[in-house]
Amino acid sequence: MRGRIALMLVLNFMLVLVPANVSGLDDEPSWRSNGLDPTLWTDGPVEEDTPMNSSYQGNAVLVIDITYHTGLTSSETSGRITIELFEEWAPITTSNIIQHIEAGIYDGVFFHRVVNDFVIQSGDPECKVIGTYPITSPQCSGGGTGETIPLEHHVNLSHVDGAMGMARGAEEDSADSQWYITDNEQHGLDPENRDDGGYAVFGIVRDGMTHVRDIASTPTVTNPGSDQGVQNPGPDLLGRPIREVHIDSMTMLGVADPDGSIRFGVATEDSEPFLSGKVLSYSALILLGLILLFIARIDPPKTLNQDTIVTYDAMLINED
Repeated sequence: MRGRIALMLVLNFMLVLVPANVSGLDDEPSWRSNGLDPTLWTDGPVEEDTPMNSSYQGNAVLVIDITYHTGLTSSETSGRITIELFEEWAPITTSNIIQHIEAGIYDGVFFHRVVNDFVIQSGDPECKVIGTYPITSPQCSGGGTGETIPLEHHVNLSHVDGAMGMARGAEEDSADSQWYITDNEQHGLDPENRDDGGYAVFGIVRDGMTHVRDIASTPTVTNPGSDQGVQNPGPDLLGRPIREVHIDSMTMLGVADPDGSIRFGVATEDSEPFLSGKVLSYSALILLGLILLFIARIDPPKTLNQDTIVTYDAMLINED
């Protein structure tokens, strides 16, 4: 009995020592532990003198997988657009889009407004093909989730080439789920250059800018030629691509890891490398557990001898 009590105490002690992430109690999504090397992103936008040029440690990174046609008779092209979100500078807006991505509302929608040398716009869950493109919901281009967020600006964020921003209605705090990516710089959308509050930027393309350019120049209702020479600032329907620009999926890929601390761990002169430290900690924990288990081993069963009194819970009596 003493051994069993000791064993229970040992097991409880080990459970207390095991870190939360080992016990499966860590609430962080798995993609947060996927460190991404910014040096591998080579197809970015034209850079300006802005803090948005730099990739920041721990920023969430999303990826848009797309299929589209560059011309009326061209074959289908597949591609991927990688975007870094500036979570520290736009916490409300980035949290909003991350929630929408994890809910899957963007999977299967199409870009409903394309204006060459301006923006490509999507994010409306109503813009899905019903049967054959371009047949869709009448609410396409005006839909959303029904939950709006406040307009969020930061001095470090502006409409540089490849910026990702939130579409909205006439009211400043009317952004919902729709977003856009700029094709070339569009500082006319920045709040300091407008009387209506401007638009909120919250991310930037890090890789796949070639696909943004191709989508921006795809034939639309107002500009049926592959080389659009006229901008379309009019209704969304007039800027709709003639052939579908389809979002296959939109997912959270990982986080920016320019210093490599997630990919390789952090080594300092005063400490062991991150991964080695974890291995040593777990090894020590296992060794301690084995020692305690040996000390608290279960009592062996007692053997019967002449002095042992055996009691029975029940007996079968032969009446014969």
